[in-house]
Order: sequence, then C-alpha cells, then structure tokens
Amino acid sequence: MLLKRIAILLFIAQTAFAQYLLIPMDLSQSDHLKAYGIAYWVLKKNINVEWLLNYRGGSFLFTDSELFRNECQLRGVRYEPVTSVQVNRIYAEIENNNMEKVLLEKAPTIAVYSPPNFQPWDDAVTLALTYAEIEYDNIYDREVLGGALEKYDWLHLHHEDFTGQYGKFWGSFRNQPWYIKQQMEAEKLARELGYSKVSKEKGAVTREIRTFVEKGGFLFAMCSATDALDIALAAENTDICASVFDGDPVDPNYQSKLDFSKTLAFQNFHLITDPSVYEFSDIDTPPSNLPRVRDPETDYFTLFEFSAKYDPVPTMLTQNHVNVVKGFMGQTTMFREETIKPSVIIMGKIEGTDEVKYIHGNRGDGTFTFYGGHDPEDYTHRVGDPPTELELHKNSPGYRLILNNILFPAARKKKLKT
Repeated sequence: MLLKRIAILLFIAQTAFAQYLLIPMDLSQSDHLKAYGIAYWVLKKNINVEWLLNYRGGSFLFTDSELFRNECQLRGVRYEPVTSVQVNRIYAEIENNNMEKVLLEKAPTIAVYSPPNFQPWDDAVTLALTYAEIEYDNIYDREVLGGALEKYDWLHLHHEDFTGQYGKFWGSFRNQPWYIKQQMEAEKLARELGYSKVSKEKGAVTREIRTFVEKGGFLFAMCSATDALDIALAAENTDICASVFDGDPVDPNYQSKLDFSKTLAFQNFHLITDPSVYEFSDIDTPPSNLPRVRDPETDYFTLFEFSAKYDPVPTMLTQNHVNVVKGFMGQTTMFREETIKPSVIIMGKIEGTDEVKYIHGNRGDGTFTFYGGHDPEDYTHRVGDPPTELELHKNSPGYRLILNNILFPAARKKKLKT
C-alpha cells in the first residue's frame, strides 16, 4: 500500500512539474484523427508544435497548459505530460535513430475546391477536416478565376472532372436527373464566366491551380481530381471531348497534341475519348471500366520508409502507426507507375506491381500530393452511398495520410529539402 501511495505521489509530482505535452501517435492513441486537430488548434493559438517524425508514430510535442489539457480531454485525444528531462531523452533517441524533429510554426489557411451543391460526405478530405475540427473554406471556379487562391496555403481538390466530360458518367447516368442538372449548371457557369465550353472554363481553372502551386502553394488531390487535372493541363491546345459533351467532335490528332511539360505528375499517358467508356486514360489502374475483382480483406498497399533526417518531406507525409494500409477504390484507384514522371516521389504502392497509391512532387516553389481512391474507409464508394462515420474509424491509417498533408504546410519556414 505504501509503495502504491509513493507511486501515485510521484506521478502527481511529475505531472505538476511537466513542461510539455506529448500527443502520442502510436497504437496507444485513442483518436489519431482528432489528434491532428489538436495540433492545428495549438498552432492557431500561436504556439509552435514539434512534429517528432518516426517517434511513436509521428507524435506531437508542445508547451504544457491547462487549456491544452482540457481541449485534449474534451476531444478524446490521449496526451502525456512530460518534463524537460524526459524531452531531452526523447531528443537523444531521435538523434540516434531514423527520426527527426520538425517545427510547425503557423496553422495553414485551407481551401477545399468543391461545387456549391456538393455533399460533405462525398469527399474524404472534407470528412477528415470536419471530424478533426480543422477550419476550411469552400471555393469553386468563380473564386479560383477571381484570384481567391492567393489567400490560401493549402488547397484540396474535390473529385472534380477538369476535362469537361462530367466524370465520364454519360454511359450509365446520362438520363438521370442529377446528371442532367449537373451538366446544365456547369454550362451555365461557363457562360457566365465568359467561356464557350465547360472544357475551356475548366482548363482555365487548372492553369490557375498550377500557378498556385508554382508560386509556393500546397496542393492535395484524391480520386479522379488527380489524373483529370493533368489531362486537362496536357490538353490545353486540343479538343478531347466527344460531341455529347460539348457539341463538336474530338480533335482527331488529340493524342499527338498532348503537352506533358504542362502537367504536374503524369506523362506519356493515352486518353480514352469514347464517351460510353467510364475511364479517362491509362493512368488509372486497374481501369475503372475493367475493374479487377479484389478482396477487401487482402487489398493493402505499403508505405515506403524514408530517411527522416535527409528526406523529411516524404517522411512527414507517410507518418503512421502502421506501414501497410488497407486499400480502397475510386474512379481513379491507383496510378500506373509507367505514367508517373521520374521526378515524382512514390510514397506508397502495392509491392510487386505497377500500382502506385500515393505520390508527391514539386512544381516551381510549391508541392503537390496525389492519393488514389475515394474514401479510405469505404472500399467501393458509389454514387448515393451513405456517408462514412469517422467516429467509427478514429484510428484510420488511410485517413491519417490525408491529415499529414494538412499539417505539412505549417513547416514551410523550415525550407525543408525534397
């Protein structure tokens, strides 16, 4: 009994004199997703946060405060009070292993590119931001073409079709009221913005997005927004839309007119212009129109390991409590490795295949990260499916990859090497 009392007293004393709070991100964490929200919230209070790469799953460390403890308790996030002596031991462990300290200095301003009538559960990133209680603005074409991107550090692309082909849903859904309404609204917006075709208006939007990256912005995209963006950029000077989409035929020389120097991540891809085929190009693998039969119980991709001290950027973006992550499908599920530019970093793929899930690269002063698939916790998300309830997936490794990207811009002043 005496020993138990002494232990309790020691714990109380240690807690009372703690100078820091550690948010562990290993298997001990009660809610990994909300932990990112805590880190963002602390940054919003103008308090720096240290991201301890590869230390206990990529933990966070910041100054102790009763306010911060209360917020962690309110959000259900596990924390550990630590003294300066303990922090020095942590630093020593980091110094002697494949780990690194990265200082997060400023909460990034965040925008989500999505149409005005979209449903929040249609987009995994919006779900993640909402669940983690991270602030963001919704913007769309009118705002992008009006110069709004200058206000933001980080931009996510809702699964948009930037090619002007309305998601290639024509073959299956052209008679559905929602599809007809979508096309009418897109054409109306293009006219209001001064463009003769939706494809031309979307092309102008993609160039603004590319400029945002080149000027130092951080771009994140999932599902079809990844390849559709690059396809639209490459096809700036040719018509790749069938007449059912824009009233005139495809340019017969479209393939030879693609300019891959204008794209961010992909090159040497071949387009599929048949409007009845539910696929944009051969970037996506397996093809959406020829889906491979997969077992959700055995479909996984592997995160690559990087040197935390020499490659901190991909190390940040792959922080997780596991290195093998459950797969998930989408209109663009994976990227065929042959179509990825050599300068792009592959961060996750299915080992022994050409199927790449997660990539990162630079353009000008900024960066882009593309993540294949639609929803990390909804294996085969379809139109009209119910929303994913993240309360049931608090420790989702797949969603952690999304949230890594949201905190990444906070380390911008470090001028990290990539």
